[in-house]
Amino acid sequence: MSKQEKNKKTKILTIKQIQENEQDKEQNIKEKQIKKQVTTQQEEKQVIKREKQVQKEIGQQKRQQAKEVLKIENVSKKYQAPNGEIEALKEIDFTLKEGEFLSIIGPSGCGKSTILSIVAGLETKDKGEIKIDGKIGYMLQKDSLLEWRTIYNNIMFGLEVQKNRTKENEEYAIQLLKKYNLYEFKDKYPNQLSGGMRQRVALIRTLAIKPKILLLDEAFSALDYQTRIMVTKDIYDILKNEHISALIVTHDISEAISMSDRIVILSNRPAQVKEIMKIEFEIENRDPINCRESPKFSEYFDAVWKGLNIYE
Repeated sequence: MSKQEKNKKTKILTIKQIQENEQDKEQNIKEKQIKKQVTTQQEEKQVIKREKQVQKEIGQQKRQQAKEVLKIENVSKKYQAPNGEIEALKEIDFTLKEGEFLSIIGPSGCGKSTILSIVAGLETKDKGEIKIDGKIGYMLQKDSLLEWRTIYNNIMFGLEVQKNRTKENEEYAIQLLKKYNLYEFKDKYPNQLSGGMRQRVALIRTLAIKPKILLLDEAFSALDYQTRIMVTKDIYDILKNEHISALIVTHDISEAISMSDRIVILSNRPAQVKEIMKIEFEIENRDPINCRESPKFSEYFDAVWKGLNIYE
């Protein structure tokens, strides 16, 4: 082989090596970019995870630091009946904090509604103490709207009963109507509204008196299932937006889980507190609809069902 041919061959090899080196460099660069991208994604996930954890801890701290607006201590209640004395409640103890949603659930006839009636001052207790910080509003199973009054005048009814229908309170009620999309119906009558809208009107009537605590006694039980879910979301959003604490009585386990921060589980009569269960969904902007999609929902349902132990 001539010297010229050898040089030519060497040159070809050198070019090939350069090309291979360049390819290796490009491959290394791509691998580094991919690793960097993966690392960045992992870091982003870690950051998001840390942020969620921080938000959760902040939320827990706020709940812990929130002041009590209702405290029920050692409350007992007995009824006199033709066949003897009936013990309804036995040493009931729990608290409700500012901005909190607390549900009471238990077997039928165990005394859930009796607790609300005692808190509202509609019934007396035989024993114990109740401390209340703020005005109380009460929503019953029926909306109790007056059919001969317009929606606007129905909303004014609570203020009239309390002899507090001032210009300032009327303006506040109008703001509520506008804020929650009921203003255009203010001159309608109750029989012209759907069940869900009637329930929202009943809520606005209650909010017009500016309560700090809202008692809800099976407030959605008269509604069909689909309307019920939508109305629970509406009312949940409104109460959270207005920073009102809620004490809810319900037979519906799913409703209790979807709306509550804690659930008080009562025993058979005489009712005693068996357990107070914390409900925590790690969901941004949680509401009674989106939390039903969480895997935790069915776990809570099973836990509440076992806690009730209806047939004990």
